[in-house]
Amino acid sequence: MVTSGKPQDAPEAAGESCRLPWPFDVYEAQCPTRMVLDRIADKWAVLILDRLRDGPVRFNHLRRDIKGISQKVLSQTLKKLERDGLLSRAVFPTVPVTVEYGLTPLGRTLTDAVAAIAHWAERNMDAVAAAQAAYDARAGGDPG
Repeated sequence: MVTSGKPQDAPEAAGESCRLPWPFDVYEAQCPTRMVLDRIADKWAVLILDRLRDGPVRFNHLRRDIKGISQKVLSQTLKKLERDGLLSRAVFPTVPVTVEYGLTPLGRTLTDAVAAIAHWAERNMDAVAAAQAAYDARAGGDPG
Protein backbone atom coordinates (compact mmCIF):
# COMPACT_ATOMS: atom_id res chain seq x y z
CA MET A 1 0.00 0.00 0.00
CA VAL A 2 1.23 3.48 -0.83
CA THR A 3 0.13 6.33 1.39
CA SER A 4 2.05 9.54 0.85
CA GLY A 5 3.56 8.64 -2.49
CA LYS A 6 6.37 6.71 -0.80
CA PRO A 7 6.50 2.92 -0.57
CA GLN A 8 5.21 1.64 2.76
CA ASP A 9 8.43 -0.23 3.50
CA ALA A 10 10.65 2.79 2.80
CA PRO A 11 13.02 3.53 5.68
CA GLU A 12 11.97 6.65 7.46
CA ALA A 13 13.35 7.89 10.75
CA ALA A 14 11.79 10.67 12.75
CA GLY A 15 12.03 13.84 10.70
CA GLU A 16 13.96 12.14 7.90
CA SER A 17 12.50 11.90 4.41
CA CYS A 18 12.50 8.70 2.39
CA ARG A 19 15.95 7.76 1.05
CA LEU A 20 15.57 6.62 -2.53
CA PRO A 21 18.36 4.95 -4.50
CA TRP A 22 18.44 8.08 -6.69
CA PRO A 23 18.60 11.72 -5.61
CA PHE A 24 15.16 12.76 -6.88
CA ASP A 25 11.63 12.16 -5.60
CA VAL A 26 8.76 13.17 -7.90
CA TYR A 27 6.43 13.37 -4.93
CA GLU A 28 8.39 16.21 -3.35
CA ALA A 29 7.00 19.64 -4.26
CA GLN A 30 10.35 21.27 -5.09
CA CYS A 31 11.87 18.31 -6.94
CA PRO A 32 13.13 19.31 -10.42
CA THR A 33 11.57 16.16 -11.85
CA ARG A 34 8.24 17.98 -11.67
CA MET A 35 9.44 20.29 -14.47
CA VAL A 36 10.41 17.28 -16.59
CA LEU A 37 7.03 15.63 -15.96
CA ASP A 38 5.28 18.86 -16.86
CA ARG A 39 7.19 19.01 -20.14
CA ILE A 40 6.65 15.41 -21.22
CA ALA A 41 3.00 15.44 -20.14
CA ASP A 42 2.27 18.41 -22.42
CA LYS A 43 0.08 17.35 -25.35
CA TRP A 44 2.26 19.17 -27.89
CA ALA A 45 5.42 17.57 -26.53
CA VAL A 46 3.80 14.12 -26.67
CA LEU A 47 2.74 14.66 -30.29
CA ILE A 48 6.14 16.05 -31.34
CA LEU A 49 8.08 13.24 -29.66
CA ASP A 50 5.79 10.60 -31.16
CA ARG A 51 6.06 12.17 -34.62
CA LEU A 52 9.87 12.10 -34.42
CA ARG A 53 9.84 8.41 -33.51
CA ASP A 54 10.44 7.31 -37.11
CA GLY A 55 13.28 9.72 -37.77
CA PRO A 56 14.17 13.40 -38.18
CA VAL A 57 11.51 15.78 -39.50
CA ARG A 58 11.68 19.34 -40.79
CA PHE A 59 10.01 22.15 -38.86
CA ASN A 60 7.35 22.88 -41.50
CA HIS A 61 6.56 19.20 -41.87
CA LEU A 62 5.95 18.99 -38.12
CA ARG A 63 3.71 22.03 -38.32
CA ARG A 64 1.67 20.43 -41.13
CA ASP A 65 1.47 17.04 -39.41
CA ILE A 66 0.41 18.31 -35.98
CA LYS A 67 -2.92 19.96 -36.71
CA GLY A 68 -3.84 22.89 -34.48
CA ILE A 69 -0.36 23.78 -33.24
CA SER A 70 0.71 27.33 -33.95
CA GLN A 71 4.14 28.16 -35.32
CA LYS A 72 4.95 29.97 -32.06
CA VAL A 73 3.92 27.06 -29.80
CA LEU A 74 5.74 24.55 -32.00
CA SER A 75 8.90 26.64 -31.88
CA GLN A 76 8.68 27.11 -28.10
CA THR A 77 8.03 23.43 -27.45
CA LEU A 78 10.88 22.35 -29.72
CA LYS A 79 13.27 24.70 -27.89
CA LYS A 80 12.22 23.33 -24.50
CA LEU A 81 12.60 19.73 -25.66
CA GLU A 82 16.01 20.55 -27.13
CA ARG A 83 17.06 22.24 -23.88
CA ASP A 84 15.99 19.13 -21.95
CA GLY A 85 18.19 17.01 -24.22
CA LEU A 86 15.28 15.11 -25.75
CA LEU A 87 15.75 16.26 -29.31
CA SER A 88 18.43 17.72 -31.53
CA ARG A 89 18.21 20.50 -34.07
CA ALA A 90 20.13 20.43 -37.35
CA VAL A 91 20.37 23.48 -39.61
CA PHE A 92 21.18 23.02 -43.30
CA PRO A 93 22.55 25.97 -45.33
CA THR A 94 19.92 25.90 -48.05
CA VAL A 95 17.83 28.74 -49.43
CA PRO A 96 15.64 29.07 -47.48
CA VAL A 97 17.39 27.54 -44.47
CA THR A 98 16.21 24.02 -43.64
CA VAL A 99 15.84 23.05 -39.99
CA GLU A 100 15.34 19.43 -39.01
CA TYR A 101 14.58 17.93 -35.61
CA GLY A 102 15.33 14.43 -34.41
CA LEU A 103 15.33 12.48 -31.18
CA THR A 104 18.50 12.25 -29.13
CA PRO A 105 19.43 8.96 -27.46
CA LEU A 106 17.77 10.32 -24.29
CA GLY A 107 14.64 11.24 -26.27
CA ARG A 108 14.56 7.73 -27.75
CA THR A 109 14.18 6.33 -24.23
CA LEU A 110 10.76 8.02 -24.14
CA THR A 111 9.39 6.83 -27.48
CA ASP A 112 7.57 3.73 -26.23
CA ALA A 113 6.00 5.57 -23.29
CA VAL A 114 4.97 8.57 -25.39
CA ALA A 115 3.52 6.40 -28.16
CA ALA A 116 1.61 4.37 -25.57
CA ILE A 117 0.03 7.52 -24.13
CA ALA A 118 -0.78 9.10 -27.49
CA HIS A 119 -2.26 5.98 -29.02
CA TRP A 120 -4.01 4.93 -25.79
CA ALA A 121 -6.08 8.11 -26.20
CA GLU A 122 -7.01 7.08 -29.76
CA ARG A 123 -7.97 3.54 -28.76
CA ASN A 124 -9.95 4.53 -25.67
CA MET A 125 -11.65 7.79 -26.69
CA ASP A 126 -15.06 6.13 -27.11
CA ALA A 127 -14.88 4.72 -23.56
CA VAL A 128 -13.72 8.07 -22.15
CA ALA A 129 -16.53 9.92 -23.96
CA ALA A 130 -19.08 7.40 -22.62
CA ALA A 131 -17.73 7.80 -19.08
CA GLN A 132 -17.90 11.59 -19.40
CA ALA A 133 -21.49 11.44 -20.64
CA ALA A 134 -22.49 9.12 -17.78
CA TYR A 135 -20.78 11.37 -15.23
CA ASP A 136 -22.41 14.49 -16.69
CA ALA A 137 -25.82 12.80 -16.57
CA ARG A 138 -25.33 11.91 -12.88
CA ALA A 139 -24.03 15.41 -12.12
CA GLY A 140 -26.98 17.08 -13.78
CA GLY A 141 -25.03 18.19 -16.83
CA ASP A 142 -22.32 20.08 -14.93
CA PRO A 143 -18.94 18.79 -16.22
CA GLY A 144 -16.96 20.89 -13.71
